Amino acid sequence: MEKISSLITRQRRGEKPPISNKLEIMSLYLKILGLDEDINKLNIIHVAGTKGKGSTCIFCEAILRECGFRTGVFTSPHLIDVRERFRIDGIDISEDKFLQYFWDCWNRLEENTTEQLSMPPLFLFLTILAFKIFISEQVDAAIIEVGLGGKEDSTNVIKEPTVCGITSLGMDHTEILGDTLGQIASHKAGIFKVPLEVTEPFDCKQMKGLELGLSGDHQFYNAALAVSLSRCWLQRTGNWGKKYQKDSNLPDEFIRGLSTAHFSGRAQIVYDSSPNSDCSEILSKNCGGELIFYLDGAHSPESMETCAKWFSNAVKRYEISSHSSFEVENAEESLENGHFLHESKTLEQLEKSFRRILLFNCLDVRNPHILLPRLVNTCASSVISSDLHGIDLSWQFNLQRIWEKITHGKEMTTLLEKDFKIDNKEILPPHEFLYDDASSGCHSHNYLARSAVIPSLPLTIKWLRDCVRDHPSTRLQVLVTGSLHLVGDVLKLLKR
Repeated sequence: MEKISSLITRQRRGEKPPISNKLEIMSLYLKILGLDEDINKLNIIHVAGTKGKGSTCIFCEAILRECGFRTGVFTSPHLIDVRERFRIDGIDISEDKFLQYFWDCWNRLEENTTEQLSMPPLFLFLTILAFKIFISEQVDAAIIEVGLGGKEDSTNVIKEPTVCGITSLGMDHTEILGDTLGQIASHKAGIFKVPLEVTEPFDCKQMKGLELGLSGDHQFYNAALAVSLSRCWLQRTGNWGKKYQKDSNLPDEFIRGLSTAHFSGRAQIVYDSSPNSDCSEILSKNCGGELIFYLDGAHSPESMETCAKWFSNAVKRYEISSHSSFEVENAEESLENGHFLHESKTLEQLEKSFRRILLFNCLDVRNPHILLPRLVNTCASSVISSDLHGIDLSWQFNLQRIWEKITHGKEMTTLLEKDFKIDNKEILPPHEFLYDDASSGCHSHNYLARSAVIPSLPLTIKWLRDCVRDHPSTRLQVLVTGSLHLVGDVLKLLKR
């Protein structure tokens, strides 16, 4: 990790990259490693886009694996372990193989550095490492996600991709890619190579009724692109054949792939069972409290809106299923006692046991004034209410003030900022923070300020678990979003 960390440059967004002619320099690095010619032998699916490109790559991987091919996937960023960026046949590369290929690339590049050619920055090095791994592992299909943009991205050293695709576009990295969709599209389209053939988009209606491995209605668009990319890859590599031409329906292999795809930190639901909990079945009626994390690394305005829709639908489905289970269980108990159930708990009454929490952070280069309203307004339209000196927490307190202003129309006095002392690391908001006047929700004028800055994630997880432990009839539904780095750190603490 020390070597990897040494490659991280302190470049800020909007600044010019530390090296110019990135693709020319990438070619020099590849030539040093003897990879420059071998890259052209890889059958590459190259994917760019503002949002959904990683998910599209994972869908492609799952489809082609079901078709019997050995796959390699390069995505970014990683959530917990850098090895997540390099998948072979659907799983992260092993530690032994990662170290073998890492030191091979590192040592040979270090031996050939000069004043004019230093060691590559982190993402360039990881891109080079991906090519090294996929060539050495002799994958049938190499699926490569663009890092940033496309035209000037280090992955665009690929000269002869088998097929390229672009996912949904949005306003992100505008200080680098431009502040119009046309300028952004120009960068993304830079991965296309001549001769260029445009395939017809796959009709999402053909996937009606299919349960995708990745949650969220937006994933059907990513899945549709993955179907087109996979079909084109099979055709161009001579592997389509009569097997897949029997009818216009999706081949069984495609359906299985779309249904089994998995990608951590993207519309992921984790049921927490803390070391202090004796509950092995999170939905058991005998379980104490429930702590459910809804994790999505959304960090652009469009993806925040998509995340909010997914979260709203997910919590509604959970509440309905919980309500149905409650009525069935009570009906069975009543029949056992020789009488019928005359009344059951209504959904409105059941909802009182739910508390929804937003666990949010974003990089200081993001604009929370744009991100948070998308989240709040989309949840509100789905009837999901928003009542929800060594360390510098000023950015987090700024996020809190913005959140309070959006949800309550004015800035509230924080529970922590005024008397915060970094020496006292155990300062946490009281549990009444969640439960006082909860039945009145966001429409009450007597509520406490319902947001707080907690100085670390471990303390945050502890606080949430303590809330559930001390209030056993409560279910906490925690939406974690704003940053893939935040999502990764939470997953690490939950040991998932």
